Amino acid sequence: MTDPKTDLNRIDEEESAMDEDFAALLEESMSGMSTLKRGQKTEATILQISDEWLFLDVGQKGEGVLDSKELLDDEGQLTVGVGDKVSVFFLSGKNGELRFTTRLGGGSSGTAQLEEAWRSEIPVEGRIEKEVKGGFEIKLPGNVRAFCPFSQLGLRRQESDSEIVGQTLSFKITQFGEQGRNIVVSHRNILEEERRQQREALKETLKEGVVVQGIVTNIRDFGAFIDIGGLEGLLPISEMSYGRVEKIEDLLNIGQEIEVAVKRLDWENNRFSFSLRDTQADPWSKVGTIYMVGSRCTGTVSRLAKFGAFVTLEDGIDGLLHISKIGGDQRIKHPQDVLTLGQNIDVVIEKIDTDEKRISLAQAATSASPEPVETSYQETPASGLGTFAELFNKAQKKS
Repeated sequence: MTDPKTDLNRIDEEESAMDEDFAALLEESMSGMSTLKRGQKTEATILQISDEWLFLDVGQKGEGVLDSKELLDDEGQLTVGVGDKVSVFFLSGKNGELRFTTRLGGGSSGTAQLEEAWRSEIPVEGRIEKEVKGGFEIKLPGNVRAFCPFSQLGLRRQESDSEIVGQTLSFKITQFGEQGRNIVVSHRNILEEERRQQREALKETLKEGVVVQGIVTNIRDFGAFIDIGGLEGLLPISEMSYGRVEKIEDLLNIGQEIEVAVKRLDWENNRFSFSLRDTQADPWSKVGTIYMVGSRCTGTVSRLAKFGAFVTLEDGIDGLLHISKIGGDQRIKHPQDVLTLGQNIDVVIEKIDTDEKRISLAQAATSASPEPVETSYQETPASGLGTFAELFNKAQKKS
């Protein structure tokens, strides 16, 4: 029979050991947490929402709090919910409470707080007051004036734009001098940071062949640049249509929203390409059904070469009309002797090579007589009276 005192001592020792193990585990888990520095950016999860505050899980010992006013829309409605993640900047910590902000907003903030925002790289809220030489005048919290160059307002240089005056945006203070009398700010830095985050997210989700929404940002002779949010890539002119594109501006405009397929992703070399053609139905699916050997079609002469003429039956479907099939019984040196670009012509499909996507054509016979070809008097009799030389000789004999 065991001694009850011995059992109690053993239980006390086990409980003490468990407490020590738990404390050690807690200390070990906390030791992996890095101490937040003022101005440090971190990701937080919203745990609870009250009338004035959002309570955050930031992976620290203390509880994070954020003023809910910072995440209200124009109508005063909260734009987030419990479980959502937000990017925040650490402000201060006291009595286990960690204060965070998404940016420094309006109010009576003075130059001291703006200087701290500059040192800590915390965004500040500013109103675009007016356009000045080289950029815009920005009003920061505390009615402090700052300057934003044209090039720092967006990802792409923006010249004078009266519509942007009066807007309130987030800015990073890039220069703080003369005790706050010389402040330069940038909205572009904010956008670039957002873009970096978008790019990292795209690396996980974006695959070749996926159709995405993009905006045309620039047009060149060889193609158009498309921004899909997080990265920009090239839409080559050869990938715009199954048909021939002569002028890109006839198809696309800068600022236009389009759907494109991801053609190539090269993250290492920062090269990305898209295809508009891959989002369209392949017109060659009609070849063999609508367009068959022996079919008579009307096409448009799209290109002339020494060996023949290319005839477009519809966008993306071209056939070759060989020079030997042009002009009927006439022998011509070049298709341009009888055909012109843009001319409508009746043709017959003679051969289809589906694998090579080639169609051979012949000029269709017409019931109407062909237009007379201009010739010399020596070659063509005039109304059965003979050539010009014969008429001249007869006149000489009579005289």
